[in-house]
Amino acid sequence: MTDGIVLVAINPYDQLPIYGEEVIDAYSGQDMADIEPHIFSVAEEAYRTMTREEKNQSIIISGESGSGKTVSAKFTMRYFAVVGGAAQQTSVEERVLASNPIMESIGNAKTTRNDNSSRFGKYIEIGFGRKGDIIAANMRTYLLEKSRVVFQASAERNYHIFYQLCASRELPEMRSLKLGVQPDQQMELFRILAAVLHLGNVNIQADDRSLAVFSKLLGVEVSQMAHWLCHRRLAVGGEMLVKPMSGQQSLEARDALAKHIYGQLFTWTVHRLNSALRTQGHVFHLEQEEYVREELAWSRIEFSDNQQCINLIEGQLGVFDLLDEECRMPKGSEESWSRKLYDQHLTSKPHPHFRKPRMSNSAFIILHFADMVQYECEGFLNKNRDTVFEELINILKASQSELVAELFQQQGNVSSVANGSIRSGKRAHREHKLTVGFQFRQSLQMLMDALNSTTPHYVRCIKPNDLKEPFMFDPKRTVQQLRACGVLETIRISAAGYPSRWTYEEFFCRYRVLLRGPQSQEHAQASCRQALPELIQDPDQYCFGKTKVFFRAGQVALLERLRAERLRVAAVIIQSRVRGWLARIRYSRICWATVTIQRYCRGALARRLALTLRYTKAVLVIQKTYRMVMVRQLFLVIRQATITIQAFTRGTLTRRRYRLLLAERAAVLLQTRVRGWLARQAYMRVHAAVVFMQCCVRRRAARRELLKLKTEARSVERFRELNKGMEVKLMQLQLRADQEARESATLRETLRAEREAFTAELETLRTTIQKLECQKYEKPPCPVISEKEVEEKRRAEEKAAQEILHLTHEVEALQREKDTFNKDREDLSARLLEQEKVQEECVRQAVFQASAALRAELDEERRKYQGLLREFTRLEQRYDNLREMSLLTERTKGHRRTDSTQSLSFEPLSAPTPPSPQSLAPLSLSPLPSAFPSVEEVHRDIVTSPCLERTVSLGRFETPMDQLMERMDVAKDPAVKMTGEDLAHAYDAVRVANKLLESQLRSQCSQREEELEALRCQLSQAISGSSSSAAQRQELQELLEAREQECVRLRRELKELRKTVTLRRLLTQVLPSALTTESSSPSRQKPATVTGLLECRKRDETRLIKNLITDVRVDSALSLPPGLPASVLFLCVRQADCSGDQARARSLCSAAVTAMKAALKKHNNDVDMTTLWLKNACLLHDLLNQHSPKQTLNSEDQVPLTTDLSDLIRALSDLCIQAYQQLLSITETRLQNIIVPAMLESETIPGLSGAAAKLVGSRKRTGSDPRTVGGDAHTMASVLRELGALHTALSHQALPQTLMEQAFHQLIYLISASALNSLLLRKDMCCWSRGMQIRYNVSLLEEWLRSRGLQAGGTVATLEPLIQAVQLLQAGKKTEADAQALSQTCTALSSQQIVKILTLYSPHSDLDERVTLNFIRTVQGLLKGRSDGQPPQLLMDVRRVFPVTFPYLPPPILHAEQLVIPDSLKISFLRRA
Repeated sequence: MTDGIVLVAINPYDQLPIYGEEVIDAYSGQDMADIEPHIFSVAEEAYRTMTREEKNQSIIISGESGSGKTVSAKFTMRYFAVVGGAAQQTSVEERVLASNPIMESIGNAKTTRNDNSSRFGKYIEIGFGRKGDIIAANMRTYLLEKSRVVFQASAERNYHIFYQLCASRELPEMRSLKLGVQPDQQMELFRILAAVLHLGNVNIQADDRSLAVFSKLLGVEVSQMAHWLCHRRLAVGGEMLVKPMSGQQSLEARDALAKHIYGQLFTWTVHRLNSALRTQGHVFHLEQEEYVREELAWSRIEFSDNQQCINLIEGQLGVFDLLDEECRMPKGSEESWSRKLYDQHLTSKPHPHFRKPRMSNSAFIILHFADMVQYECEGFLNKNRDTVFEELINILKASQSELVAELFQQQGNVSSVANGSIRSGKRAHREHKLTVGFQFRQSLQMLMDALNSTTPHYVRCIKPNDLKEPFMFDPKRTVQQLRACGVLETIRISAAGYPSRWTYEEFFCRYRVLLRGPQSQEHAQASCRQALPELIQDPDQYCFGKTKVFFRAGQVALLERLRAERLRVAAVIIQSRVRGWLARIRYSRICWATVTIQRYCRGALARRLALTLRYTKAVLVIQKTYRMVMVRQLFLVIRQATITIQAFTRGTLTRRRYRLLLAERAAVLLQTRVRGWLARQAYMRVHAAVVFMQCCVRRRAARRELLKLKTEARSVERFRELNKGMEVKLMQLQLRADQEARESATLRETLRAEREAFTAELETLRTTIQKLECQKYEKPPCPVISEKEVEEKRRAEEKAAQEILHLTHEVEALQREKDTFNKDREDLSARLLEQEKVQEECVRQAVFQASAALRAELDEERRKYQGLLREFTRLEQRYDNLREMSLLTERTKGHRRTDSTQSLSFEPLSAPTPPSPQSLAPLSLSPLPSAFPSVEEVHRDIVTSPCLERTVSLGRFETPMDQLMERMDVAKDPAVKMTGEDLAHAYDAVRVANKLLESQLRSQCSQREEELEALRCQLSQAISGSSSSAAQRQELQELLEAREQECVRLRRELKELRKTVTLRRLLTQVLPSALTTESSSPSRQKPATVTGLLECRKRDETRLIKNLITDVRVDSALSLPPGLPASVLFLCVRQADCSGDQARARSLCSAAVTAMKAALKKHNNDVDMTTLWLKNACLLHDLLNQHSPKQTLNSEDQVPLTTDLSDLIRALSDLCIQAYQQLLSITETRLQNIIVPAMLESETIPGLSGAAAKLVGSRKRTGSDPRTVGGDAHTMASVLRELGALHTALSHQALPQTLMEQAFHQLIYLISASALNSLLLRKDMCCWSRGMQIRYNVSLLEEWLRSRGLQAGGTVATLEPLIQAVQLLQAGKKTEADAQALSQTCTALSSQQIVKILTLYSPHSDLDERVTLNFIRTVQGLLKGRSDGQPPQLLMDVRRVFPVTFPYLPPPILHAEQLVIPDSLKISFLRRA
């Protein structure tokens, strides 16, 4: 039954035949007052109001458990699906109805009142199109009852899904679960549910089988899960403590984990359903306040208001507020909470709805609207906190199961947890937890906001009896429910009320055709008041308010009938007028055609006369032009001759004038030099005279001063007698000064002798170097040849002479045959050319196919390897957990404290560093690959090599003999045949010579160091004992340092030359046959020294890495020149390598790689910083690869590195790929949520959708616009802004153009695939006007790519599927020719995609038509014969990743003088070398 406002639905507990399609057809389009009360009548009223008034509507279904709310919601959605989808249901409507069984399976359970009770709140949004059809849906859930997972009351059960799993445990595909799964995402969901079941069987006191099964199902470590179920981590004073928990606490942690896993799974399922479906006051107040506001003659009906009870529960200092405050207290308890409730609501401010039980101090009573309820305080705090420890969440994040990792990785990206709080050991996170009470208030507020924005319709479900018996009615129980939900007061209000109401403006706009007299929007109220008495005779059936006019039931239907009749009469009048207008138009066209024919005849005669006149004029113009050309040619010849004569004449005069100017300038220059010399001579003479005069004057003044001093000295003889002892001291000082002067002279002589010795040694070394260089270019002496070898040589010469004679005769015979074959060659040349063309075409096709296959295989290998890198990044989290677990096991015994810096700071392992004994335990648990390279790793190195320009020869490998020859720098000559034994002897000889040279060099170096140390000591003693000035000491020190550097350089050069000469000499002795090849190919000359480097001392390496990479600020890093950190690091590594310290070079390079990895992890959300480190990693990789010993040097100024850094070069290549993937991941995350709104939904062309909407007239009902109102809509500007930010960052770092093309190729593919997939799933997008909008958006994207030069590399080609889909929407779809054109044009789309778009195509106007079924079958028949190699799936793979290839661009030679190092880096401690 219905009371006009609320529909009362009684659950019959049986199936009734009143919900079929014939009933739906009976209620469709009917007025609510004209038909019997039904759930379909409420749905029809809401549907009609939405389509007529274009306002959002809501249907609120409420009632007790078991009263039929879920079934009523099903029937409502079924009604919308049938009415909105006409006779057939669309894909969205099918998904809306199909989502109910899934939600009931994971969200419904059996209770004492209902066998299928929903244990969560549900709010479903259904979006309708312009024609009233369902185009999208969304579902929101509120407060899932997670406690039912671990506890059920008596006679109640857990959620249905667990019993369904247990019932199917004997199926073959479910046995591997111990309940069973298959490797599919749907079966992954069952695996998680089975794991929750096994988690409930875990016994904390013993190591049972259930925990192992639980860990295996979720793909986590058993030891970690067992440890953190029994322990917790606390942060005390900046230190981390691990504390064991009691048995009860462990059980609570287990139950909390089970509830949290189920809550996350429930939320994930709702999101997946929403992704498949997508593309608020009290009733009494609403009714009575409306009458009072409009000042109607209305006697207000009193009813019981429940606002005070709501304020008691949710208001300030209410039950929930005090409960959250108690949960935030460190030692909060239920007793303290109950005392606060008593003090607040009984003592200080007594509340009428709050009471205290007489015999209990841990309970309270609330007087609700329906009844009085007593609540026990025990367990409120724990249920309100709903705490899960962070360590357990981290274990689940590192799970091997992709679905489990996705569940909890997505949780980490959300700012607030919707179904519980995660408890961490850090105090900083405690303030951000959400309690269950806060979630309840927040969810209720969101629901009320959504309902307040709509027009509500109410359905009250009534439970007829508590025994769930069919057709059994309990009057007392029913009246109790009606009184509890306030239906009786609603009936009293509705009986005397006006169910229909219109504002004067809306009434005027709707029924203006029924009004008479002058009509204007400003006088709408007066017009309504004047016209209504004429339309409705009974004045009691309507009432006028201040802003609205109110009608009783049935009056709106009467007005609608009058309006329809008036519109029908107007349509007849319009038809008559239009037909008369069409007749007049036809007559005017006939008149116009007659006049046009006459005009064309007269025009033809006039054109014939004009053509004759034009020919006559053309003849005259040709004659005139010919005469003008002849005269002009004669004029040009004369003019050219004149100009030539003038040029030669002027040139002669100019050269003569130039020679005169040169002579004059030379004379002036001689005069200047002579006069300057004379002036300087005069100045020198004057200067000498002035100086001589000053000397004379000063000498005279000094003599006078001396006489004066002598006079004063005679007068002070008595002072000398008093200080006779001072003279003795002066004498002693004088003697000591003389002795030190003699010692200083001796030291100078010693220093001069040492300098002469060093000079002699330097000359000796230079002489030795010159001799070695001469020996290097001279032909080595021929070894002693025995008689046997002479005899063999003579025989070989005789045999060669015979062969030469024989070849001479053959050449003569061939010369004779040549003349014979010339004629045949001319005849066969044509056929040979044709055959060559055919063969070349075949070879070209074969080569193209082979290269395409090889390229595809290479791309597949790159894709697999880069996928392994992404998997390795995910496994690093698991490795951190394992390492932390092992450290806790080794260092934490009982409750001993662990240093926070030791437990939280770990350096990542580097591949080239050997494992230490202390790190064996973590490495044994790590999933990292072995240190020994396998065949797959060698193949990976070949595939992932950045040098694309090099030709990779598959199936050809160098033999050990070739490697030995390449190592010895011996040229390979096919004519020279050397055995492996000879090469082995040569290699042994070279190795012995190297050892000898190394021992000699070490002895010489130690001897030189001792001599330098002795000389340094002598020089320091001489400087300390001498009385020379500070300038002399500084000069001697600089001279000594210069000599030391010179000696070091000469020793390095001598070492290289000795090594080269000795190696060549040994090779020539062992392999005399290689002399010809070696003499023919000059050896590569290496420079004697390398300058322009930077020296970093061993103690400054950590500072360098810290200031240059680890601690560099973002603003400072972005202001640096591109690649500056990599250049500085390479110069430091190069200096360490040149100085012979290979260990320091490797350690510095390894530390740089590790620091770059840490910097990438630190800035994992910053595009600019990720681009910066990508540039530095690529540049450092290219520099090391350019100077690698295995690399062919292109310049003589380049010196290869002596240190083998191949493993670090490989690590840098992996780091480049990791940085590239991180950069794309950041941009894809930003683009993910704006692609579909920008490409498909944005109205870039203004007025196109509005014009299309005006043509919709085929159906009376028009749906509301489904687009979201309010908020900033995403447009193409947002997409181009994100792409522009990435392009700016890449351009700022000067990355290669090919790398930028690959990055934008990946991003454009993501945009195209996401937009096309959404287009294939949304029916409202498949129309002509929307295709025009999408094509314009795609053109904006293409123009942006071309303006930045990114159209190469297949970037624009990735948009071809989307462009062809849009063309398919805009093309004709009627005839067979249109079908053939579509099949030939849409080559980038698969057959399924073409058929899907044609099926979803919906016309937006009467001028357009739907695609017929025959046309679709014709297209399918044409597409069957096409073998385009398209994949069979409907949707494009959005997760497809194109392999990246880094181009090898050899950088220019670096020098320290070229680098501009800012002071902000604080690396001034580096010295130039």
